[in-house]
Amino acid sequence: MRTLPLLLAALLLSGCQSLYYKAQEKLGNEKRDILIDRVKKGRQDQEKAKEQYKTTLEAFQAVTGFTGGKTEEIYKKLKKEYDEAAERTKKVSDRIDSIEQVSGDMFAEWETEIEAMGNRDLKAKSRILMRDTRARYTPLIKKMKDVERRAKPVLKAFEDQVLFIKHNLNAEAVTSLKTTVIKMDAEVTKLVADIEASTKEADAFLATLPAN
Repeated sequence: MRTLPLLLAALLLSGCQSLYYKAQEKLGNEKRDILIDRVKKGRQDQEKAKEQYKTTLEAFQAVTGFTGGKTEEIYKKLKKEYDEAAERTKKVSDRIDSIEQVSGDMFAEWETEIEAMGNRDLKAKSRILMRDTRARYTPLIKKMKDVERRAKPVLKAFEDQVLFIKHNLNAEAVTSLKTTVIKMDAEVTKLVADIEASTKEADAFLATLPAN
């Protein structure tokens, strides 16, 4: 019984996607152009997330020198930084999903069009081009997913500390950060490195697939 709603939802999503592609084609944008645009935006989203992770970490590091004051204000500040990091993380994940969606549709369409070609030489050349494009795309999406995977424990560490301070709201809860912020620093450093590797891969991919 539960499969019917899921099937209907999938059909609705597929129909919406088809209408979107048709609308874009009328504007002169093929799936390749949509993919390029989404990869560019994905790169931007990752860069913004990188800066937010660093800013959030700095906020946690700043309060490790807590010597007294209102812990409620510290909690609110760290909660705000965490919320912004969580929002940036979601945007990156949503962008990755959108890239996978259009790339899958693009390669499927490409395969269908190749099969419809009658000229053997052109058919072979198109297949080689598709294979090469897929080979360049694969490491890109892998690195983007590496970032998504690395971000989860970093975000969780931020959340745990924010909740711990919320539950206690005392000086001991804030000073306890000293024992965990070093580990958080190491995790954020690794995440930043992954993001930089991903953005470089995006640049390399975009350089081989110029837009119209």
